Amino acid sequence: MDNYFVLILTGIIVGALGTLIGAGGGFILVPFLILTHHSLRPEIITAISIAIVAANAISGSIAYARAGRIDYKAGLVFALFTIPGSILGVYTTQYIPRFAFKIFFGLLLILLAFFLFLKKPQPKQKNLDERRQKKWKHHTITDKEGTAYSYSYDQNKGIFISIIVGYLSPLLGIGGGIIHVPAMVQLLCFPVHIATATSHFILAIMSSVSVVVHAIKGNYSDVHVLHMVIGLSIGAIAGAQFGAYLSHKIKSNSIIRALAVCLGLVGVRLLVGVFF
Repeated sequence: MDNYFVLILTGIIVGALGTLIGAGGGFILVPFLILTHHSLRPEIITAISIAIVAANAISGSIAYARAGRIDYKAGLVFALFTIPGSILGVYTTQYIPRFAFKIFFGLLLILLAFFLFLKKPQPKQKNLDERRQKKWKHHTITDKEGTAYSYSYDQNKGIFISIIVGYLSPLLGIGGGIIHVPAMVQLLCFPVHIATATSHFILAIMSSVSVVVHAIKGNYSDVHVLHMVIGLSIGAIAGAQFGAYLSHKIKSNSIIRALAVCLGLVGVRLLVGVFF
């Protein structure tokens, strides 16, 4: 894992898959680090992962911005409310035992996998009059390819979700997109492709704040840790561009199903490693 070629290759995989589903890639990197680097404390694992998530999210956001799929109005509001939780999450991680960290992370991945795999089709938008009565936000976005996305969402519900995501993201080092994307699709009725792109934009802001807090705490001061961050980041930046490109070619349902399968497999592997 310390070889730069391996680090960059791992970063490319993490970046491509993370950008494809708008999850940042931390859900792949964290369990990988848990399984391959037994000496690393949860706090350092999440510090490394969130740095890669930041590099991935910034690179992916640039690609999604060019594609015209980011909802900046919703993204900026949601990102703002993730910041307090993201700072608190960084400071909470140091108090979590490694054993409990692995169990909690494994169970979370499995539950999310079931939720995504068994989910019903994306909810249809309610009629215009009902949406206006509820004072929902109404947005229409036309991407670079000319595809128009028209949707409405409850901003207050989105803010509440963002506060939770902001806390869990640095706590687990997963970036939060793995929770934000399904929440935006299922609970806020965002189109999948807009949700993945906007989630990446939110991640870019939220994870950058978490990286700064980790740096202030000195979690990147070890040369070995910094070496890993640099190598993985180089790969993640390149992988993010590839993932954004693939997102145009793959159907939204396939993206969600692929996410569910990956989550389930990784979650099971983590729990097996703890109990057997």
